[in-house]
Amino acid sequence: MSKTEISTENNFLTLINIFTVDPANQQQLVDLLIAATEGNVNKIAGFISSSLHKSLDGTKVTMYAQWRSLADYQNMRNNPTASPYLEQALQIATFDSGMYEVVRTFMPFQ
Repeated sequence: MSKTEISTENNFLTLINIFTVDPANQQQLVDLLIAATEGNVNKIAGFISSSLHKSLDGTKVTMYAQWRSLADYQNMRNNPTASPYLEQALQIATFDSGMYEVVRTFMPFQ
């Protein structure tokens, strides 16, 4: 079983997707992203992990996701079972996505 591991030693593709949403729709968006991820995204080859976050003010939902490669991520985006979820999300939120590599991690001083 894979787990979220933020490390400079892996070569995973990291995506940080930030959705801006009306606070009245935040929980609906969270539920939609959970359904998308548990329903099919996590079954697509190359998926490593994702973590879902919601802002305390209700205006943002952020998904941190790791994929084995850019090709695996593109395969998911081209998968017709994943597309309807993003289309539904964009009806209630705006979306800003970025692809990243881990540069450094920091731990508490021991």
